Amino acid sequence: MAQEVRGVIAPGKNEPVRVETIVVPDPGPGEAVVKIQACGVCHTDLHYKQGGINDDFPFLLGHEASGIVESVGDGVTDVAPGDFVILNWRAVCGQCRACLRGRPWYCFNTHNAKQKMTLKDGTELSPALGIGAFAEKTLVAAGQCTKVDPAVSPAVAGLLGCGVMAGIGAAINTGNVGRGDSVAVIGCGGVGNAAIAGARLAGAAKIIAVDIDDRKLTTASKLGATHTVNSSSTDPVEAIQELTGGFGADVVIDAVGRPETYKQAFYARDLAGTVVLVGVPTPEMKLELPLIDVFGRGGALKSSWYGDCLPSRDFPMLIDLHLQGRLDLGAFVTETIALDGIEAAFERMHHGDVLRSVVVL
Repeated sequence: MAQEVRGVIAPGKNEPVRVETIVVPDPGPGEAVVKIQACGVCHTDLHYKQGGINDDFPFLLGHEASGIVESVGDGVTDVAPGDFVILNWRAVCGQCRACLRGRPWYCFNTHNAKQKMTLKDGTELSPALGIGAFAEKTLVAAGQCTKVDPAVSPAVAGLLGCGVMAGIGAAINTGNVGRGDSVAVIGCGGVGNAAIAGARLAGAAKIIAVDIDDRKLTTASKLGATHTVNSSSTDPVEAIQELTGGFGADVVIDAVGRPETYKQAFYARDLAGTVVLVGVPTPEMKLELPLIDVFGRGGALKSSWYGDCLPSRDFPMLIDLHLQGRLDLGAFVTETIALDGIEAAFERMHHGDVLRSVVVL
């Protein structure tokens, strides 16, 4: 039987979000209803609100979440009611050309729930990234639920659902950071600082954090940065080269996603080094580079979607590392808020006052 719960919707482009009653149907085949315990306020949710993703309003926001499986539909075997799960937006299909080639982290046909959640008047909602977790309960494809150790705090666990996983994965999975490498990260918000934590986990010898905000650089140092550069007063390319013996870093991660920062990343890497773009650009942005430099510097230019993660592999591993005290996921939680505090949280995010605000239900 369908349930009525509270959820946060974005009714139209740049309109304030509001708490509404939403209707969550019973799970159909391959689906699950999850009772949400915590959900991070991610910049992607703000993009949805601003119309930067598409114009399929109204949106049910929220996607960086953890909770308890309440019920499952027919054919679901990987999770069961009572399981503590992190929600993910890459539910791999197992059948597309990427999956069949053994590269499921590139899955081209990820699953979402087929049924729609609605407002009380029947208006269909578009769940952010197929999740819609700024709600007391949400309906997802069962493959979007990844079981992890329930000993972890829900507010911490949910962060792996998007931003923290994107950053850690950009370093470990996409950038292939190895022992003794030098790494530079441009942009030290939630994703950038997670990339720093990932580089530290991978054994990087030198980790250079670049940002224009000293508050973020302080956090970067706590998460593993060995050097910091305030690029509002120092040329970051020159600084990174100087800190790496004049050569540039083995891996440079652009966690901002602007043409200016990408050029900095490109020229701040060593010959045959790797650039990883994990910051999300907007559609109108253009990049111009001398083709001879692209050829002459060699190496790899990569983009990183969701940290090239495989949730079933990466989420439990990172939660275990956190519980062992080897990965401080709690450092990313700046504050916990209620459902009605999300609009204010967007403002704090815009001004750079938080790494993550987390809704706790």
